[in-house]
Amino acid sequence: MDDCIIIGAGPAGLTAAIYLARFHLSIRLFDCGSSRAAQIPCTRNHAGYPDGISGKELLARMLAQAEKYGAVREEAEVTGLRVLEDGFGVRVGERELGARTVLLATGVVNNRPDMPKDLHDAALARGLLRYCPICDGYEVTDKRIGVIGTGSHGMAEALFLRGYSADVTLIAAEAHALSEEETKALDDAGIARIEGPCGGYAIEGERIALDSAEGRLDFDTLYPALGSVIRSGLAIQVGARGDENGCLEVDDHQRTSVPGLFAAGDVARGLDQISHAMGEAGVAATTIRNLLAERKPIRR
Repeated sequence: MDDCIIIGAGPAGLTAAIYLARFHLSIRLFDCGSSRAAQIPCTRNHAGYPDGISGKELLARMLAQAEKYGAVREEAEVTGLRVLEDGFGVRVGERELGARTVLLATGVVNNRPDMPKDLHDAALARGLLRYCPICDGYEVTDKRIGVIGTGSHGMAEALFLRGYSADVTLIAAEAHALSEEETKALDDAGIARIEGPCGGYAIEGERIALDSAEGRLDFDTLYPALGSVIRSGLAIQVGARGDENGCLEVDDHQRTSVPGLFAAGDVARGLDQISHAMGEAGVAATTIRNLLAERKPIRR
């Protein structure tokens, strides 16, 4: 039985793997190959990389560091989790592996605009499509920005981006669902509102263009504010508490409501940032080490 099985190999999972391996614990890391961080063309707000680093390169460096200290990574999807008397059973294909503790670092999946995958990936690589204004709002300073969304989520993202540019337009995916207060906040900020539906996305020259109820529009960059799917199902199935969106509730030590089950990164309620995920993972890993030491002293 492993001391800890980590589910997810993004920044949170890999940070935890580095810590736990250096604590001389037996760990296993499962990677289904869909970390959201891997889709980042270049992040420039991650400390220590003043010229930026791609998500794939950052993950590769973190994996090499974890493996240097003995972490074992498997490219496989965990499909089931159950509570055992002395830990957890983790289902991977036809196998069930035992673990004294489990750290869930499965992250989230962005809801994407309705566009072909090839177009989506090309626009993302060129910075014409972006998902994180906290990460890269600086890069669109004084640019023409479009936000796809509505309601409180779309309004909040548009208002946030207004701090970087005076040219921000909120476009409804279908039709706007805004309260009077939300409409006033947008008007006061000088943010244009365009009704949906929208579609017909294309890269046209140096811009991304789309059709809307008010005709063809183009932007220097487009931010989808369409929410995300929280990958917390494994924890929920063993009784962990989550909020209305599926984000797992954790305490100050990243413990879920299920003893021995931890969560770090975007799957837990908090700020969806690489640095935040890494910090949570460090806290979780140290708590796991201390918990296991209480059950049975760790000696070399």
